[in-house]
Amino acid sequence: MYQNTESIILASGSPRRRQYLLEMGIKFTIQTALVDEHPFDKENPESFVLRMALEKAAVVSAEFPDSWVISGDTVVCLGDRILGKPVDEDDAVALLMDLSGREHCVKTGFCVAHELRGVKTLQVVSTKVVFAGFSKEVARAYVAAGESLDKAGAYGIQGKGIFLVKAIEGSYSNVVGLPLHELLTVLQAHGVIAPTVFAGSKRNRKFS
Repeated sequence: MYQNTESIILASGSPRRRQYLLEMGIKFTIQTALVDEHPFDKENPESFVLRMALEKAAVVSAEFPDSWVISGDTVVCLGDRILGKPVDEDDAVALLMDLSGREHCVKTGFCVAHELRGVKTLQVVSTKVVFAGFSKEVARAYVAAGESLDKAGAYGIQGKGIFLVKAIEGSYSNVVGLPLHELLTVLQAHGVIAPTVFAGSKRNRKFS
C-alpha cells in the first residue's frame, strides 16, 4: 500500500508494531531505546506516554540523526491510574478483575522525528474499551492461556483477550499498540512515505 521515500527506524521491539508497518509495505530497521519507563509521581497517562515517546525518539535520533525515527508508548488506564504489565499470574488476575464490567482507556503517544531537520511531531491517541463482566474463574482461565504477562492491563485484544471486550470506541489498532491511521497521516505529511499502486491494477498495467 505504501512505499518509503526515506529511511525509517522503528524505536520499538514490539512485534505488533512491527507487523502493522510490514503489512502496510513500509520498510524500516529496528533500534530499541533503553529508557526508564516508570511514570513520575502523579504523572497523568497522557503526559507519561508523550514523554516516553519523546525520550525513546531522542535516544535513537542521537545515534541516527539523518533518519526518520518512529517511537511510541501505550498504556491502559482507569482514570489517571496507569495499569502496567502484571508481575505474575495473580497480579494479572487482579488487573483483569479491576477492568471487569468497566470502561477503561488505552492511550498511545507516538513521535515521528528527524534530528537533522529539527522535526519532532508528537501525538496522543485514545481509545475507549468496555469490558463485559466476568468472574475470577474466567480471568484465571484467560491468564492460564498465556498471553497476559507481557501485556499492559493483562490482556491482548488482538488475541484470545478479544472475548473480554464488550465494546470499543475509537482506533482498534491503537489498542493493539500503534494508532495506524494517525501515524500514516503524519508520515505522509512529512513526505516520508507515499501510496503505491498494486502491480495488478488497471492503472499500473499501461506502464508495464
